[in-house]
Amino acid sequence: MPEGRVEGIAKVTGKGKYSAEYDVKDLCYGVLVGSTVPSGKIESINLENAKQVLGVVDIITHLNKETVPGLADEAKIKESRFGLPVFHTDKIFFKGQPIALVIAETLEDAVYAASLVEAKYKTDQFNVDFKKSHPEIPLKEEGKERGDLNNWNNASNIIEAEYTIKAEVHHPMEMHATTAEWISPDKLKLYDKTQGVNGVQKTFAKLFGIPEKNIEVISEFVGGGFGSGLRVWPHALAAVMAAKKVKRPVKLMLTRSQMFAGSGYRPASWQKVKLGADANGKFTGISHQAKNGTSKYENFSEGITRVTRLIYKFDNLKTEAAIVPLNLSTPTWMRGPGDCTGDFAIESAIDELSYKLNQDPLELRLKNLALEKNPETGLPWSTNFLDECLAKGAEMINWKERKSSPKQLVDGDWYTGYGMAVGMWNAGRANASAAIKMTKDGIITVQTAMTDIGTGTGTGMQNIASEITGIPKSNIKIELGNSNLPPAPSQGGSNGMSSVSGAVVEASKALKLKLAEYAALQNSTYKNVTADDILLSDKDIYLKSANSSFISFSEIWENNNLTEIIVDGSSGPGEERKKFSFCSSAAHFCKLKVNIKTGKVKIEKMVCVADGGKIVNDKAAANQMSGAAVGGIGMALMEEQTVDTKLGALIGDDLAGYHFPVNADAPIIQVGFIGKPDPNINPTGAKGLGEVGIIGTAPAIANAIFNAIGKRLRDLPITPDKILG
Repeated sequence: MPEGRVEGIAKVTGKGKYSAEYDVKDLCYGVLVGSTVPSGKIESINLENAKQVLGVVDIITHLNKETVPGLADEAKIKESRFGLPVFHTDKIFFKGQPIALVIAETLEDAVYAASLVEAKYKTDQFNVDFKKSHPEIPLKEEGKERGDLNNWNNASNIIEAEYTIKAEVHHPMEMHATTAEWISPDKLKLYDKTQGVNGVQKTFAKLFGIPEKNIEVISEFVGGGFGSGLRVWPHALAAVMAAKKVKRPVKLMLTRSQMFAGSGYRPASWQKVKLGADANGKFTGISHQAKNGTSKYENFSEGITRVTRLIYKFDNLKTEAAIVPLNLSTPTWMRGPGDCTGDFAIESAIDELSYKLNQDPLELRLKNLALEKNPETGLPWSTNFLDECLAKGAEMINWKERKSSPKQLVDGDWYTGYGMAVGMWNAGRANASAAIKMTKDGIITVQTAMTDIGTGTGTGMQNIASEITGIPKSNIKIELGNSNLPPAPSQGGSNGMSSVSGAVVEASKALKLKLAEYAALQNSTYKNVTADDILLSDKDIYLKSANSSFISFSEIWENNNLTEIIVDGSSGPGEERKKFSFCSSAAHFCKLKVNIKTGKVKIEKMVCVADGGKIVNDKAAANQMSGAAVGGIGMALMEEQTVDTKLGALIGDDLAGYHFPVNADAPIIQVGFIGKPDPNINPTGAKGLGEVGIIGTAPAIANAIFNAIGKRLRDLPITPDKILG
């Protein structure tokens, strides 16, 4: 049987439980009722008809809610930084905002009763039109300016253009859900769909004024996140409030339609780029301006211009940004947040410049990459092999077949084009802890609170533990996604494996030393050894030195009257962060065909080559990169959340109206890795990969479309009407 993911069998057999699948005694069900207006105040809510439904336990509104200490007044609401103070205000900020929660004995009763809740509003003016609104919002400087923009206003070659991207919605397969149970007045248990159980634990501890240790959050299996699970959303708080009020466990699961306004999205954005170069193609300067939508009740900046400051040598640089408040729910981080958005504009502008210069866009990038040091901080890159990513990717896509001018590869109505772009992401690392529990039979269980949202974290942990200890992977179990386990950061921002890998290394070394301690009681050669001197097998401990004595685990257990051995280890960033900058990067290449009669785009081949340091899990890493690239196809060609500006409502808030790529829309994506460990980032040398799989995909596709038909398209998604228009 081939090796698979550690959680694979549990997932495909249904043994692995997701947040809405746990059976809890005396459970009741919650269903949210959303506002039917986008702005105003609630004047009254009629609950009488809903209360007549057999099985209704209670209905919560702002008039009868359980007060949350951390949201008790306006000052505390502001201090909490929670976002939407659900049921703590009569103000309406967006259509679909939760105004009531029906709690019933069955889901069917709750759904029916929720449909009978009626509210009257005092409506107010609203605005959901990002395109019309953003010109009125002034820009502010973002980040430190370099050089002087006047130094290159007369550059021999300048590209100046505007770019827009429609809002996009995460849509993981698993909907967001929370099951809340108050074990006692100050003890809470949650089954929650989240990318970080410790973050949820901290949030509710602060809101309810109870110790973190009194809150257990379980999220062992997660059906995708893409950033939607990186914060606590109002529905989770509503479930906790409901459980406290009815003194019973409450399960609340968002519908697919409610996901559109209830768990974040990538906001609509506008960008303007001015890029200059001399006759040889050396960049002389760049101006990058950006705006993104946010909600009326919470400020969210996507950080669109951040990527502009990282990849290339810009001696003269200025970045500006602004946010545009709208009567929509709050956006959040999504699939390479900010950098993915900004990279589309920058990499499109560079491609346009390459045609103006009549230079190969690959060569133009190579001569301007900042490979030696981070141009923002001046610190040397610990490792940066983006040039090798470009070289390898060009070979894999057969870049030499690309034509230097558009409309050269024609087969009837189909025009073939090649495009490329690069992406970069700061390679982060956070403090993380792990524990290892070992039993007499040689089975070890590696534990951490970090979730695995499908990225292969658990399998990576297993691989690392096996490599460090020598214990075969068949004898290594993984436990994660529970706040009672050793603390770890959220799984997001490509920080997961980079952070937890070091903790697994430290725990693995601690296990070897603890076993050596016991072995030394039988054999003095095990005294004063280092972890590197020790090897473990499936049944015994021995030293790397010649003629080492093997001591079985069974002997150690019997001689010391043990039931189990538990060790732990922690790891985190240190002085290396003051000496080096860290980045992950990728080169994206695309070959596609465009039908000039129908506007259809057919992607024939995509190549993505990444510098992610040491690859600790080849299969999962490649899967993560190809999956991210498919997300990039959606961003480029089909994903858009449209809004009715007259009604203030989302249009097509279901998976029939919102289009994203399926297998039929994507080719086999060829993934490559440089595979060189970063010696400074952590004990394993592994850097994050999740974000760079998508950062650069959309511009590579847009650039390939230009190479095919000679039409520069700067507005995403690129749908057939735009190609034909």
